[in-house]
Amino acid sequence: MTFSLGVPMFLTLWWIVFLGILPLGVVSHAEAGIDKGDGGDPAAPVDPKLWRKALTTTWVSVILFALIALVMGMHLIHLPRIAPAV
Repeated sequence: MTFSLGVPMFLTLWWIVFLGILPLGVVSHAEAGIDKGDGGDPAAPVDPKLWRKALTTTWVSVILFALIALVMGMHLIHLPRIAPAV
């Protein structure tokens, strides 16, 4: 796997994992019984813990990316080669 393929693959994988982890463990203001007052969304999270979720996303993505790189390195999955433009 080349660097120019690995970076976009990792970033795409990171965002997919992040969007999957994002709703885990979130308590909304309505569930916590906190009144948001005028203009506040009752479904907004009380404490989303984004740094913790970003860190969790990073190590999960690194493990998944390593597995993908291993499978591709063992030639179990072949990506088609794109012919260079003339």
